[in-house]
Amino acid sequence: MAKRKKKSAILDQKEQIHTFFKENTDRNYTMNDLYNYLDVYDSEEKIFVKLILEDLVDEGKIMSVGGSRFVINNEPKKAHITGKVDFVNPKFAFIRFDENESDIFVSSDDLNGALDGDTVSVKIIGQRKNGKNPEGRVVEVLTRGRDEVVGKIKVFANYALVSPDNKGFHESVFVAKDQINGAETNDLVIVKILKFPENHVQASGSVVEILGKAGDNDAEMHAIMAEFGLPIKFPDEVHNEAEAISEVITETEIKKRRDFRETLTFTIDPADAKDFDDAISYKVLENGNYEIGVHIADVSHYLQPNTKLEAEAYRRATSVYLVDRTIPMLPEKLSNNLCSLRPNEDKLVFSAVFEMNHSAQVVGEWFGRAVIHSDRRFAYEEAQEIIEDTENKEPVYDPILKNLNRMALILRKERFNKGAFNFETNETKFNLDEKGRPIGVFQKVRKDAHKLIEEFMLLANKHVAQFVYNIAKKKDKEAEAYTMVYRVHEPPNPTKMETFAKFANKLGFVVKTGSTAALSKSLNGLMTEIEGSPVQNVLESLAVRTMSKARYSTQNLGHFGLAFDHYSHFTSPIRRYPDVMAHRMLQHYLDGGKSLPADDYEDKCKHSSDQEKLAAEAERASIKYKQVEYMSYQSRSDIFNGVVTGVADFGIFVEIENTGCEGMVRLADLTDDFYEYDADNFRVVGRRKGKIIGFGNTVRVKIKATDLEKRSMDLELISVEGSSFKVKDSGKTLPFPKSKKPNRSKSGRADGKRTKRR
Repeated sequence: MAKRKKKSAILDQKEQIHTFFKENTDRNYTMNDLYNYLDVYDSEEKIFVKLILEDLVDEGKIMSVGGSRFVINNEPKKAHITGKVDFVNPKFAFIRFDENESDIFVSSDDLNGALDGDTVSVKIIGQRKNGKNPEGRVVEVLTRGRDEVVGKIKVFANYALVSPDNKGFHESVFVAKDQINGAETNDLVIVKILKFPENHVQASGSVVEILGKAGDNDAEMHAIMAEFGLPIKFPDEVHNEAEAISEVITETEIKKRRDFRETLTFTIDPADAKDFDDAISYKVLENGNYEIGVHIADVSHYLQPNTKLEAEAYRRATSVYLVDRTIPMLPEKLSNNLCSLRPNEDKLVFSAVFEMNHSAQVVGEWFGRAVIHSDRRFAYEEAQEIIEDTENKEPVYDPILKNLNRMALILRKERFNKGAFNFETNETKFNLDEKGRPIGVFQKVRKDAHKLIEEFMLLANKHVAQFVYNIAKKKDKEAEAYTMVYRVHEPPNPTKMETFAKFANKLGFVVKTGSTAALSKSLNGLMTEIEGSPVQNVLESLAVRTMSKARYSTQNLGHFGLAFDHYSHFTSPIRRYPDVMAHRMLQHYLDGGKSLPADDYEDKCKHSSDQEKLAAEAERASIKYKQVEYMSYQSRSDIFNGVVTGVADFGIFVEIENTGCEGMVRLADLTDDFYEYDADNFRVVGRRKGKIIGFGNTVRVKIKATDLEKRSMDLELISVEGSSFKVKDSGKTLPFPKSKKPNRSKSGRADGKRTKRR
């Protein structure tokens, strides 16, 4: 056994090693370099040096850069970083901590029991060989992201295992016999984690709710909600409080408000909508201008502070729109009755009223509480027919809708001229039978009727934000603006945008990133160029993902995507809590109130942003589930047209034409050649025949297998029909780089490196 060194000797040597790295920064140094410097040749002495070096790494003074090489850490303050775990696959996770910094790679062995969604403290221990991401080790789990998981249970004689639905959970949860609580094999259940994983021992838990059998529509939709921690039902006390609210609008209340009941007013919404939170009023003024009223349900009149209704609305923060149902922010009594601007009923509203000239310029504005009486409810399709029809079939509404559409087009053009982005992503919609099974899927295209409403809602949101921002400025230009809840969208991360620009350039497009104006113009040009092409959806999606995420904040950071200096959310308080806050704050300032405390509202903004993100993830999960379910009903002999939307070293992603359904062709299943992954050019290339399959290729495929649990689909490639775009470099098609014949795994796969809420 090696003799123990005296503490003072160890400390001296520790300082000596630290000094060596501080003074030698010309390159990375190995352990052998250190042994030679210290004149250490004995194996026992080497062990001590190695342990001392590990201490210095743990303290953040020295940094491992991979390959048993080390350098001085000039930024020890970054040695421990707080971030959130994104457990992307069973082998590793990334720690997300700053949108402008590279995510930290952590091997699953170094997660220290952390699970997907946990907030952790992570220590940087080196740099990955790819040079793009630092590598780290979790030193402490600060807060657990969740203590419940949803999954399918398999019951054995003395225990059960639950396979979590969440893709970030890669191990089953153990359930003891006395904690199964009546669940049966293939039930979808919610399991409360009683003991989190530790020292390579899996998590264990207790079944707290049985949602139903796997594959049952209601059970699957409830499972998706539970998976993202979103509520399904309203507590009884919240429901009872809502039911107790009177439906009578008193004359006393009406007298407090501006009366628009004699002004022509209507709504335009989806045909299946039940809650109508916005209406438009229209009136021609004596001077020839138009009075356009944007009237929004006055939810804040009914949703009072310090009530259970208020607490529940804040907790939810948003309505959630799954494929077959809406999980509302407010109970039905409010969302579909009291606050819904139904036709032929008096309704209380909060209004933004604009006097606009023939050129759609705002020459006057008014904000305040009002009462309206909607004369007509239009579905988008009905309004679109009037806009498109050259005949005057509806004498009252025909000229009004056409004039509003003309003005909306002017407003839209002005936005784009100022740098707004034109992302027109289509919405995936399903035809469902009485049991909720998808019998049809299609892409819903946004037309002028949708854009008409959108432009006037944007106008109201913009002017409300401007009005509040300018209250203090009108009194004193140097004064700080009053606190407001803004919808902010910051400029994109330059690195991400450069990556997207290079990607687009490989496909033959130019995206200029030199300035905001150049970026906006070239992106809009790109969107116009690819409109109607097979790769439109995926390129638009990639462009959107490159952008920063819109969020709520009390800081007025502007809205980059809309090219607005001031922007708030004012127009959907039935389904968004930040809009309720905006109404309350606006009324407070209209009543002469002073600026409200920013810190309180900033916390509420963050909560609302977080809930919005969860809701969006749940909505996407329900769409993905229904897409895979729909494709599972299709014949395995049917051939589908598709487009290659992504390429990886293990497979080719294909989106089925007109459905938005995406599946994967595994490289292991391509037997006509040995295919290699050309990551730089977004393609795979056959080694013997030189056949290229890449991004943008139109292909024909069959369904090989569908997996509803994983919400995934495997496809069989029938043929490659052609490429919409060629991979280009300086105008020349790039040759595939020469390399050795690829090794094959037993599976036959070529080994390689794996790589509209505004």
